[in-house]
Amino acid sequence: MGLLGTIGVFVGIAIIIFLSAKGVHITIAAPVATLVILLMNGMDIMGTMLGSEPSNFMGSLGNYVTNYFAIFLLGSILAKLMETSGATVSIADTILSKIGEDNPFLVMVAIFVISVILTYGGISLFVAMFAVIPLARPLFKKMDISWHLIQLPVWLGIATITMTMLPGTPAIQNVIPMQYLGTTLTAAAIPSILASIGAVTFGLIYMKITLERSIAKGDTYATYITEDGEEVEEQDLPAFLPSIIPLLVVVVMAISGSVFGNEYIQANIIYFALLLGILLSVVLFYNYIPDIGKALSQGGLGSIGPIFATALAVAFGAVVMGAPGFQTISDAILKMPGGPLVSLTVLTALMSGITGSSSGALGIVMPAYAEHYLAAGLAPELIHRVAAIGSNILTVPPHGGAMITFLSIAGLNHKNGFKEGFIIVTGSAIVAQIIMVVVGGLML
Repeated sequence: MGLLGTIGVFVGIAIIIFLSAKGVHITIAAPVATLVILLMNGMDIMGTMLGSEPSNFMGSLGNYVTNYFAIFLLGSILAKLMETSGATVSIADTILSKIGEDNPFLVMVAIFVISVILTYGGISLFVAMFAVIPLARPLFKKMDISWHLIQLPVWLGIATITMTMLPGTPAIQNVIPMQYLGTTLTAAAIPSILASIGAVTFGLIYMKITLERSIAKGDTYATYITEDGEEVEEQDLPAFLPSIIPLLVVVVMAISGSVFGNEYIQANIIYFALLLGILLSVVLFYNYIPDIGKALSQGGLGSIGPIFATALAVAFGAVVMGAPGFQTISDAILKMPGGPLVSLTVLTALMSGITGSSSGALGIVMPAYAEHYLAAGLAPELIHRVAAIGSNILTVPPHGGAMITFLSIAGLNHKNGFKEGFIIVTGSAIVAQIIMVVVGGLML
């Protein structure tokens, strides 16, 4: 059963990726792939699928929904209020007036910078998606940039430097290693900064090349649009200042609470910030939203698909980690040539790809393997940053919760909304990891 179980893990992973890439919804792809792994590993099908333990499929799914549904719900409602009121259009118009309408690349850079500010300020990447994608849509439409390229600035802004690389980032991926290594948020600060510079350089170059290719092909905003979403035309728009206030409040509250708050405030500030953002939106945009109740309902409904899609991918990953066949894989990685930094990179990257979650990968690697790498003589700060960046390399696979959520919010699919996003995240993370391993290995 040992070899068959290991093969089963790879087969299950291949199935969920294949089905997701072919457009089969994760509600089908995840259970099917999980069943294959259970059968080939000789595991208890009913107990593992329906059990309530965190290592079981339904147990993991339920835990994820319980822990993160409020974030998805509040973020979706805030985004819908801003979109329906025309606040996002107002902000987009102001950005265009400052940047000009003759440089699409600068518009994409502006979206990247906004995404960085939000996530470095403590906003989760899921909340940032709900805020930035509606904001970017009118910008792309006015400049006639192919909508599928929205992947590039958003993913580069929310899922690279502010997630695992920049010292001080409050992202959960930067917090998890601290619990097992005794490090801080600024672990390996100098090599981390250099790695971040390398990641951004790669990302911006790839973004510019891809944009130029798209323009040369004659792509327009509508080329890859696959949804029939309502578009609000010719409506009165709120002024720029009230339009931006809800987002500014969310960012300022998140940063202030994370830096100055006590343990309770730090753990819950994002909920208070989003609630206040929603209340401000209702007050400031009341005269610009025809039906407040309808907008709130649409925002609430819009959170259900993304949260369950993400939870299903995480549930699949939980079962994989508990499969006997996976132990053989992890043992092989620990013994691979190239030294402990290489094996740590491969281990965290692989687990991130399997679970579709960098935080999920770190939550598995750190408690199970931190002592192993400390015993190998690595500095805790180096383990912290190498593991974090390693988890970034495959953090947006086709079946990943973040990818599925992004596609859902943007109205894209795997065929037109996956490749460029995967390349910009994975490429940036690989460049950053090379710099981290070389420079960090010399300094620490």
